[in-house]
Amino acid sequence: MPQVSLSTLVAQVRSGESLVSFPTDTVPALGVRPDRADLVFAAKQRNLDKPLILMAATIAELWLYVTGSPAERQHWQQIAEQYLPGALTLVLPASDRVPPTMNPTQPTTIGVRVPHHPVAIAILAQTGALATTSANRSGQPALQTMAEIAVAFPRVFTLLPSEEEALVPTDRAPQPSGVASTVIRWTGKDWEILRQGAVRLEREG
Repeated sequence: MPQVSLSTLVAQVRSGESLVSFPTDTVPALGVRPDRADLVFAAKQRNLDKPLILMAATIAELWLYVTGSPAERQHWQQIAEQYLPGALTLVLPASDRVPPTMNPTQPTTIGVRVPHHPVAIAILAQTGALATTSANRSGQPALQTMAEIAVAFPRVFTLLPSEEEALVPTDRAPQPSGVASTVIRWTGKDWEILRQGAVRLEREG
């Protein structure tokens, strides 16, 4: 697994030819330019009916990729401000900016999240929103360490340890929970819990 500087990692993402991996507040992520989401499906041997999550550095950037009425957007903004950055993924109606390859079997929706981790935010702030998923082969447990990811995905780019240390000192780096994000879907009227994860929510309705 090539370990590179932040500038090189960003350049690799922008090229559209490379996958990257970085820590988040839940489990380590694989990321790629959204229009090259096919690279993630191929690397993970993932079924096309399992969509990817769009991660961005800010809530405002995520809103560019969804579409809804002013009232809906206000509601989404309220819950986003309550839980994001954090371990909550919102599944919302997708705008035409979302490449169909991110959710091939249901391209009208997209899951969005802002991770609560300084390294992830630093990368996303320079790459723009990325198509992401947990770093593991499909159907297997999420890998928790860079060493495990290096074995499973030897061609995936990640930051040099010194680069991570420059972004956040090791003794102050947040510890990932090891638990996937909670996923909720907007039904048009309310939220439906698709997966209970790191954020505990009461089931609506």
